[in-house]
Amino acid sequence: MNAVPAIIPHLSHEEYLDLEEASPVKHEYVAGQIYAMTGTSDSHNFICLNIASFLRNQIKGTPCRVFMADVKASWHRPMRFITRM
Repeated sequence: MNAVPAIIPHLSHEEYLDLEEASPVKHEYVAGQIYAMTGTSDSHNFICLNIASFLRNQIKGTPCRVFMADVKASWHRPMRFITRM
């Protein structure tokens, strides 16, 4: 017997942001669909810190900024929000 996948409605980015604000679980938003994200490990955090530190040193003196985690970034094509590096 094949299971029928649940139908998940297409969400606007405003609906996603409202949902994410109230959710205890972080999600990634891609073209109207949301995907639960897993937690991180010590190794993952160590690697992210090293990359963020390297990038921060590379952009000194420019208007650019480096974030390591918990910042939503978006761009227009395709509409996508990512909350972690």
